[in-house]
Amino acid sequence: MEKETKEEKELRERMQKYAESQDFKLNPDEKALNGILKGLLNNKRKHGEIYCPCRVVTGDKKKDAKIICPCVYHQGEIELQGNCLCTLFFSKKK
Repeated sequence: MEKETKEEKELRERMQKYAESQDFKLNPDEKALNGILKGLLNNKRKHGEIYCPCRVVTGDKKKDAKIICPCVYHQGEIELQGNCLCTLFFSKKK
């Protein structure tokens, strides 16, 4: 198992705090969760923001602001399907 980088640990803690504040939980599958966190950090290195790894970055800063994690879509997705599109956040109800 790879050792978690400082950057990954900080992002995990930040997203955990956010999830708790919204009464969500993070993806319980550690392997999937690690992949999502790495995707977010790759987007930060490549594009300068932690854009959702499952959405397309257009290069239009105004449009792309909607997909900075947590994106504007996640709460509706969680309400409808129990998790957000990228599966970072899950409803505690399921």
